[in-house]
Amino acid sequence: MDPIKHLRSELGRGISRAWEGLTEGWREVLTRSNGALTHFARAAKQNKSDDANEDFPQWALLASELWETALSVIVRIEMPGMNKEDIDVSIYPGGLHIRGEKRSAGDHQGRLYHLMERAFGRFERTISLPSNIDAARAEISYQDGVITVIVPKTEATPPTHLPVR
Repeated sequence: MDPIKHLRSELGRGISRAWEGLTEGWREVLTRSNGALTHFARAAKQNKSDDANEDFPQWALLASELWETALSVIVRIEMPGMNKEDIDVSIYPGGLHIRGEKRSAGDHQGRLYHLMERAFGRFERTISLPSNIDAARAEISYQDGVITVIVPKTEATPPTHLPVR
């Protein structure tokens, strides 16, 4: 076989394998983040604030965690760069609804971005909670870009130890 044809064939196979790996990787990211992606809606032209920019990314992944203890349910959500005044939290039986707006500071006119991975704009997300919670006694704090919601349970549920057979 001609060495150039052989090299072209090997190169083509290598590119195909790399493309398949990349495609599979993106599928895995989308599968694992199902329900975790938070969509940032574009502001309507007439309602857009002066610091909003349509060229900014309009979605982001808000990293979250939820766990429960015998007495409460705790939710933590990373929201770097947010002002606590721009965050709204609602708790209802079975869920937590959080929405807000991340604003871009400064004038962005005349900038030629080579990289923009920060998202700005409005967002909202709903997280399921157990039904045995007391929303009226919830405590919400925001520190260092992380919002923490602690919701007491209506009745304590200590862990149950089961024998291993």
